Amino acid sequence: TVSAAPWGSSSILPISWAYIKMMGGKGLKQATETAILNANYMAKRLEKHYRILFRGARGYVGHEFILDTRPFKKSANIEAVDVAKRLQDYGFHAPTMSWPVAGTLMVEPTESEDKAELDRFCDAMISIRQEIADIEEGRIDPRVNPLKMSPHSLTCVTSSHWDRPYSREVAAFPLPFVKPENKFWPTIARIDDIYGDQHLVCTCPPMEVYESPFSEQKRASS
Repeated sequence: TVSAAPWGSSSILPISWAYIKMMGGKGLKQATETAILNANYMAKRLEKHYRILFRGARGYVGHEFILDTRPFKKSANIEAVDVAKRLQDYGFHAPTMSWPVAGTLMVEPTESEDKAELDRFCDAMISIRQEIADIEEGRIDPRVNPLKMSPHSLTCVTSSHWDRPYSREVAAFPLPFVKPENKFWPTIARIDDIYGDQHLVCTCPPMEVYESPFSEQKRASS
């Protein structure tokens, strides 16, 4: 199992227990309310730009919400993975992709992010939607564009060779809040995801490295 086996993560249960113990009933309730408020705030900001799936009867979402990016496949040949990779250029790790609905992004802001960070993420998603619109309306190349070529690594944008029809600034600093002094750079540019999935190479240390002296003593005694 995950939390009880020798090769599992035994810290999962203590971490959960400690979190609940420190927060208490009042703290857990407040955290839950804040997480739901954050998700609904973001969903409201993004609803004019993306279709939001699975709203409640009154139009609200829970602590997370799903952005439907499937229509962009037909209109601009843009998929969820392209949006996810482009988000790296804005300094964000992509939200859950293609789960529970294939071709979508599930955003879960939790209770720990402040409003400024929520707004930065929303601004990034709105900017990406405009980039998709530029493809849809023929203003940029449908094959060589900031989404299809993302993410843009430091090595990529500082290379003396730049043959793309958009600027390095658009590639690496697409919005004012993305600055050289605070940018989180992706370590590598676009890779072939399908090839990687089909040619998995394990770089993990051998299992013997994870064994403890107690395991050796047990074998010796047996």
